[in-house]
Amino acid sequence: MANRALKIIIPIAIVVILILIIYGSFTGTYNKMVTMEEGVKASWSQVENQYQRRLDLIPNLVETVKGYASHESDTLTAVAEARASAGGVMNMSDDLLDDPAAFERFQEAQSSLGGALQRLLVVTENYPELKANQNFLALQDQLEGTENRISVERKRFNDSVQSYNTYIKQFPRMIIANMAGFDEKPYFEASSGAENAPKVEF
Repeated sequence: MANRALKIIIPIAIVVILILIIYGSFTGTYNKMVTMEEGVKASWSQVENQYQRRLDLIPNLVETVKGYASHESDTLTAVAEARASAGGVMNMSDDLLDDPAAFERFQEAQSSLGGALQRLLVVTENYPELKANQNFLALQDQLEGTENRISVERKRFNDSVQSYNTYIKQFPRMIIANMAGFDEKPYFEASSGAENAPKVEF
């Protein structure tokens, strides 16, 4: 009788242990994916913070330049329009990380704004009195620092995305990722010719 009970208990115990091992593995992997996805979102919010900082600097920069170079209206208008476009995209949540098309629009808007700023700063070369203005020099320094911070935060974001994407694509984790809805995140890709932060030195 005891021998028969043992024959029943041992397979049941083995099945229970296997279930616990599989459950533990699933739970650990799922929780790691959640942690890594939150890391990607945190990195992205730092990128957005730096873009927001740049957006906040632009009105003061434009007003300062306008005081010395008001007839450069086309350039000033281009900056204002690019800022408005990028500002509209900035209102998007981190849900855009799950929407490659929205993420691409965000990149395009920021690239357009960066290009407009570069054109504005090139125009200021023609105005020595503007380049001597303390307010302009302070804004220029802040903008230069912000562009550098944007580059750093974009790299950190891409590093975070690489770790996350690699983790969810590896077997057998990819099965859990597909079942739990963890999707690949897009990388930030610099636009052509934008490998370096805009030069704002005069």
